[in-house]
Amino acid sequence: MAVRIGVDIGGTFTDLVALNEATGTVVTAKALSTPRELLEGVLRCVDQAGVHLADCPFVIHGTTIGINALLERKGARTGLITTQGFRDVLEIGRGNFLKMYDVLYRRPTPLVPRGRCREVPERLTATGDVLVPLDEAAVRTAAQHLLADGVESVAIVFLFSYRDPAHEQRAAEIVTAELPGASVSPSHRISQEWREYERTSTTVVNAYIQPIMDRYLGAFGQGLAGRGFRGQLLVTESNGGAFSLAAARSKPVHTMESGPAAGVTGCTSLARALGADRLISFDMGGTTAKCAIVEHGLLQTTDEYHVDGHPVRIPVIDIKEVSAGGGTIAWIDAGGALALGPHSAGADPGPVCYARGGDEPTVTDANLVLGRIDAGRFLGGTMPLDLAGAAGAIDEKVGVPLGLTRADAAAGVVRLADVKMALAVRSITTERGLDPRDYALLAYGGGGPLHAVAIARELGIPRVVVPPSPSTFSAWGMLATDLRHDLVRTVLEPLEGTDAVWAEARYGEMQREIESILPGAGAPVVHRAADLRYLGQEHTVTIALAGLADWPALRTQFDAAHQRAYGYAAPDIEVQLLNLRLSVVFPLDHPRLPTLARRTTGTPPFATCKIYSTLAGDAIEYRVFQRESLLPGDQLQGPAAIEESGTTTIIDAADTLSIEDHGCLMIHLNAVEAMGGVGRSEHRSPDVDQNCSPRPRSTT
Repeated sequence: MAVRIGVDIGGTFTDLVALNEATGTVVTAKALSTPRELLEGVLRCVDQAGVHLADCPFVIHGTTIGINALLERKGARTGLITTQGFRDVLEIGRGNFLKMYDVLYRRPTPLVPRGRCREVPERLTATGDVLVPLDEAAVRTAAQHLLADGVESVAIVFLFSYRDPAHEQRAAEIVTAELPGASVSPSHRISQEWREYERTSTTVVNAYIQPIMDRYLGAFGQGLAGRGFRGQLLVTESNGGAFSLAAARSKPVHTMESGPAAGVTGCTSLARALGADRLISFDMGGTTAKCAIVEHGLLQTTDEYHVDGHPVRIPVIDIKEVSAGGGTIAWIDAGGALALGPHSAGADPGPVCYARGGDEPTVTDANLVLGRIDAGRFLGGTMPLDLAGAAGAIDEKVGVPLGLTRADAAAGVVRLADVKMALAVRSITTERGLDPRDYALLAYGGGGPLHAVAIARELGIPRVVVPPSPSTFSAWGMLATDLRHDLVRTVLEPLEGTDAVWAEARYGEMQREIESILPGAGAPVVHRAADLRYLGQEHTVTIALAGLADWPALRTQFDAAHQRAYGYAAPDIEVQLLNLRLSVVFPLDHPRLPTLARRTTGTPPFATCKIYSTLAGDAIEYRVFQRESLLPGDQLQGPAAIEESGTTTIIDAADTLSIEDHGCLMIHLNAVEAMGGVGRSEHRSPDVDQNCSPRPRSTT
């Protein structure tokens, strides 16, 4: 019985989804993350799910180890060897500010201080010709200095090495010999794009996190093998695909958004199943909330990506992240105002209500105090929560300093979280010319369903979708990934000087490089594109290539695309081919959502309890349903709460809920207009008056 596993290790919880390849049955498991020994939390999930690792052909793993090491400045002691005269490229950076209107903004401190940046004589021209031969003795001396400085990892970045990597290859051999045991990251293996600062930054980030990721992934693989796993361990990439363990250990920079990317990939799969053209993926976990756009079943990627101010030039799903997770800490700032994050209680000690030593109030504590989480049924009753402890922390750290009642203090924390997350969604919609009212909000993660309706109402989004098992949806998304890797190569050639034969040769080289690190079988799916610009321009337009036979039409396609994007074309100006882009995909079988039987008689059972309504501004009577009791065809009216292991979905008064054929919760926000919003609901429910006070309702 072959079982495929997806594992997502988050800041608070570790999630596992196991797919029986023969029957299509899916089993989920969730356990607290174990920061000191991450594999321990994974093995707890394996035991919970009753899975035998010997039956697994492969495990797909998403990790935040790399990005956490960078954000927390806990990476390896790193050195840089570069072309003579370019020692200060990290210090100089770019003239633009990431936060233009923040007068207190300071550039991030370089990951490699100037004293560990060593220059060596060598130089290529912009066309790749050797101007100054590599001084091998200088490389050897630089390596010896770095060894004496206790360096664990070395980045090697030479000028124009993307045109000819020979100097970097030889330098890497010398450094490896002089620094046995150290990690070595030559830039031509990490990024083959132009722009020296971005290429240097990307390579340095890879070098900075490589020893940590190498040790972690090596131990992770050994730990699984110790439990009988003999299959293939794959790691999800920031582009939504997955690649081999060996590739992840040598190119960990590609895993920076590994976990969040898998959730967005799951959204694309779900969008196709639902026939939904436009979705906003919204993932609220224990540490952060993430959102992204899924348009026509396709995710959007970018290579304009920064981590804590450090540019990383790799293809990444375009995700906006904000510090507003369940474990995010609420505090009072120096001006006496309520603030939220960026610090998180994580899994150890966790929120106060976990009773594991935490003493700072979090978003989860506030939701518990407001009755939006049931203390006795959290995680299906396997992890009872300390309501008294959470209430005491809210009182002491928020209520008393601000002179608020307990309910108002907790409601303020929840409201602040809602606003922060709504701003994140707004940044990927209205700030980019997209109307959020044209989208549905797909909410998942442990906190997503709790906050989704309030966020949707804030933005006028008319519909919220909650998938089955939302708290483990990112792990499910890992099973919806394909083996994939992207490569970008700068060529800087006049377009008229190229042809299909020239392009075929270069794309062939790129494809062979990608296939050497992808453990795929069968015929791959290949996606080609090219970045072009008019001579003298700074930025480019990317043109997708259906086939290389269409290469002669590339100029016409570029002119037309430039006209659409910028309102003009310049057919008389020379066009420059800047980059070639290639994606190689080996498709995997994806999990399929089963079609559930519809309800034919009766209504789902429910209980009632008092829950604080952010819409009404007070605690009101909610009907509480268990999700496993709901079937396709059920229609419910808010206020209602849908409980399941891992999360609770909150539905406000006047909003309606239906269950679609795959078991997704479809929430229609009929009260958007009542809040003065701009949602495109055609009517407001008569069961909510002008003050948004709920009236008694009969059971639906």
